[in-house]
Amino acid sequence: MKQHIKHHSITVAVVLGVLAIGAGAFVYSGLYDIGADDHHTKPVFAVLQTLRERSIHARSEDLTVPDLNDPQLILKGAGQYAAMCTQCHLKPGMKDSELRPGLYPQPPNLSQTRVDPKDAFWIIKHGIKMSAMPAWGGSHDDPTIWSMVAFLQKLPDMTPAQYKDIVAKAPPDEDMDMDEDGGHSHGGAAADGARTVPPT
Repeated sequence: MKQHIKHHSITVAVVLGVLAIGAGAFVYSGLYDIGADDHHTKPVFAVLQTLRERSIHARSEDLTVPDLNDPQLILKGAGQYAAMCTQCHLKPGMKDSELRPGLYPQPPNLSQTRVDPKDAFWIIKHGIKMSAMPAWGGSHDDPTIWSMVAFLQKLPDMTPAQYKDIVAKAPPDEDMDMDEDGGHSHGGAAADGARTVPPT
């Protein structure tokens, strides 16, 4: 019996060793195209999507959510969103941007999708590896991030006119200065829509 267990253990170790060597050789060979314009296969995408979603949820589930219906919190979040998010996540009435078509995976259109508040906070604060989603927690405190989460809960129900109105009333983001090109601009509500493709 002991001999059988020992033989079985050796077999398992050899198989795992061969698999590890094969995986290492595949990675080092450079055969897998990492270009954003060559999409993952469906199985690889499914695995990565599940990994991402479970990782985020496991780390966000114990967060304490503040009152996301606070009008001042929502108003502040509107300015933050306009300054930092529209190039990737769009706004009501916006069909595309210069940046978005080249991103893979494609960021969700947050003007049409409502994200779980805890997950949204964690994603905004910590970002997501190997995606265009930065970790805004390095430059913005938790109350500011919660203001963006509060705004995101209202965004899918807004018309283009309502969005424009609330952004115009929002306080400016004083943390960073606006750059001349827009992009991931951080200069307050005035940065909204910089270099965007007009709605069609």
